[in-house]
Amino acid sequence: MPKIGNIELPDFPLLLAPMEDVSDPPFRRLCKLHGADLMYSEFISSEGLIRDAMKSKKKLDIFDYERPVGIQIFGGDEEAMEMSAKIVETVQPDLVDINFGCPVKKVVCKGAGAGVLKDVDLMVRLTKAVIKGTSLPVTVKTRLGWDENSINIDEVAERLQDIGVQALTVHARTRAQMYKGHSDWSHIARVKNNPRITMPIFGNGDIDSPEKALEYKNKFGLDGMMIGRAAIGYPWIFNEIKHYFNTGEILAPPSMADRIDAAKNHLIWSVEWKNERVGIVEMRRHYTNYFKGIHSFKEYKQRLVTTDDLEGLFKIFDEIADVYSNYEFDVK
Repeated sequence: MPKIGNIELPDFPLLLAPMEDVSDPPFRRLCKLHGADLMYSEFISSEGLIRDAMKSKKKLDIFDYERPVGIQIFGGDEEAMEMSAKIVETVQPDLVDINFGCPVKKVVCKGAGAGVLKDVDLMVRLTKAVIKGTSLPVTVKTRLGWDENSINIDEVAERLQDIGVQALTVHARTRAQMYKGHSDWSHIARVKNNPRITMPIFGNGDIDSPEKALEYKNKFGLDGMMIGRAAIGYPWIFNEIKHYFNTGEILAPPSMADRIDAAKNHLIWSVEWKNERVGIVEMRRHYTNYFKGIHSFKEYKQRLVTTDDLEGLFKIFDEIADVYSNYEFDVK
């Protein structure tokens, strides 16, 4: 069973990826309910935390029912990273994770996220600064390298482990690939098979079905896997994968009642956590995913994303439940 510091994880844990504007407490709560073993906050700017930016501070909210949960930070300045690690420790997450993988231009331009992949010495210094700033276990999420001509994950893994990093998650793409093209897990398997590496190694990228999860588990021999985009609007994926691992059976897809229930809970928890106005507006991006592929659903989706009050939204959910009560979903 993999351990991160004192955190004991189940055999082959399933991790929820930190995703900006997605992995907030309401969404994490749903994923926890449906089988996620370890979760992370949205990534938080170290500069934002130090400046006391409200948006960054809000992302520090964690709740006991989520545990174990990590808070992920990013930045390109050692002093800011050390100070933000100290701030993160005050809210007592189970671990601090560093993002060296985000490929988005606005992050990379600041020499943070995947921007650090071009300078492993800087990556090591930034990581040391975080380790210095906290007594919590420090983990890292990164990519294979900047582009296919500079895949440096082998060196990165050894050097990070040497300075005290306690687990590594690797998204099996380069920065140049962004989120496109094929993810190549063979590089992560090579890191895992390096006799020098003793920390847990988790894989990330393209896990979107129980069958693929089992294939990758068997083929690459890692310690666990992280799931991101496949969980958006579909938190059931964690338990579906676990069930398939244990039985070889594919679970029946969630019914319309299950989907409505999840969307409703997500909405209620969003409103409780943010406030009614923000909770309702920010929930709109999720409806398409909860009700993906349903025939003749356009009118309901339009109403869900334009209705401004909770009572009105609940009425629409009730209507959907009536109209689609016998709707048959295809197995994914």
